[in-house]
Amino acid sequence: MGQAKQRRRAEQRAEAFAKPIKRARFNILTMGTRLSAAAFMSEEVSWWASEGDELLGLIARDATDDDYLWMVLARDKIGRFRCASLKTDFRDQGHAEKMLRVEMMEIIEKGEIAEFGEQGDETNSPLDPFDIPANLTDDKLHPYFKMLAQEPGRAPARKVIKELSLWLAPQDPHFVREFQTLGFDQRLWELFLWAAFREFFLDVEQLEAPDFLCRSPLIDFTVEATTVAPSENGVLKDHPNPQTPEEREAFLRDYMPMKFGGPLTSKLNKTNKDGQRYWEREESKGKPFAIAIADFHKMADKEELGPMTYTQSALWQYLYGSRVTWRFEEDQLIIDSHEIGEHEYNGKKIPSGFFDLPDAENVSAVIFSNAGTIAKFDRMGVAAGYGAEGYGYFRIGLKPDPAPNAVVGEAFHVDVSDPDYEEYWTQEIQVFHNPNAKYPLPFDALLGATHHYFEDGQLQSHSPHDAVLSSFSMLVKYLGDEDEKSAAVAI
Repeated sequence: MGQAKQRRRAEQRAEAFAKPIKRARFNILTMGTRLSAAAFMSEEVSWWASEGDELLGLIARDATDDDYLWMVLARDKIGRFRCASLKTDFRDQGHAEKMLRVEMMEIIEKGEIAEFGEQGDETNSPLDPFDIPANLTDDKLHPYFKMLAQEPGRAPARKVIKELSLWLAPQDPHFVREFQTLGFDQRLWELFLWAAFREFFLDVEQLEAPDFLCRSPLIDFTVEATTVAPSENGVLKDHPNPQTPEEREAFLRDYMPMKFGGPLTSKLNKTNKDGQRYWEREESKGKPFAIAIADFHKMADKEELGPMTYTQSALWQYLYGSRVTWRFEEDQLIIDSHEIGEHEYNGKKIPSGFFDLPDAENVSAVIFSNAGTIAKFDRMGVAAGYGAEGYGYFRIGLKPDPAPNAVVGEAFHVDVSDPDYEEYWTQEIQVFHNPNAKYPLPFDALLGATHHYFEDGQLQSHSPHDAVLSSFSMLVKYLGDEDEKSAAVAI
């Protein structure tokens, strides 16, 4: 048989060994794989996987030479998908895809996939954040962790967290223990931030402090992550639980600025054993430094959403020491800014305007998101094709309304299980820029986030077209057979 005929037969046989997959699925499995420079050098055009996702394949176009390459990725000893084979200089996408599938077929037929993925630089063993040590009793587990680990409908989030943790947990010996117990919220927030930074095409290095060093060919900055936690004592211990519009306004005007102020000022003033602030440490010197904060001060329940869905308005009031009111004059929306001197609650007072505090000029920006939750990880998993059988996933929320006279967000609702549904880690990221920053954080560093800044006494905002202000997910368990799916229970 001639070589050309043999090659054609191999190409035909190889079609059964690799199938195209959604970019969302490939991204979950390779979240830590790409280098930031890749975004400038090539354009990914198709994504592939073998049965059971044992091997992954990628086709990309070289942006310089305008030719194509294929890459085969396999799990290393820790379980992370990394490049194990690469070939370049294909004249077109179709030819590269044929050769990729032949390569994947040959690797599978050899039966040495595990050996094929070994990189030789692994130093840790595979790690599972849901592997509970025998000496860790049930009463020590965080209630959200137990829900995540035990409920069948949370399978998408478990899959995503397992994949992302392979990149973070081996470098942090305390990650798993804290994720399973009292540190659940903080660790989930860090996992979310890492995924978002990676989606911003940044190389992300975990540090002891600050938490992240983010780099790309265009930028270099550090980030310290923190959360707003429940108050166990003091005047903020008794939560207001606002029910009316007036109560909610008072809650956002004074209680929540104090809640945000606690962790932010703590990070502003924190020093290490050598007396250095975060921005004075070697990794941060002479570059932008940001604090990333999330609100976990009150848990959601079946009757009420967590306040995190709407507390971002209190954050910017506290950061800039200003609040706004709005009115209409002859059908024209007029927004007025009002300076805030302080916030007071139950006799306690704090100064407003975090960015005006002494030394705050060293904080380039405050990064916020209300999406570092189990629901976000569920939706990202469903969008990648990891939805749990017998469950429906629906998203309801608000996005920016482009209408010039809009004073509230535009409502939306979507079926996350729709094959055409797409979601990104960065959709809910908001960046509040410090007008006094010694080293400003360029907007391009987090391109695709919503950016806020003060100019001429007014808060200005720039949002991408797919930004989301807030949302919640409805997880539905279907009852009965396929013909009776309308009978369902929301949980």
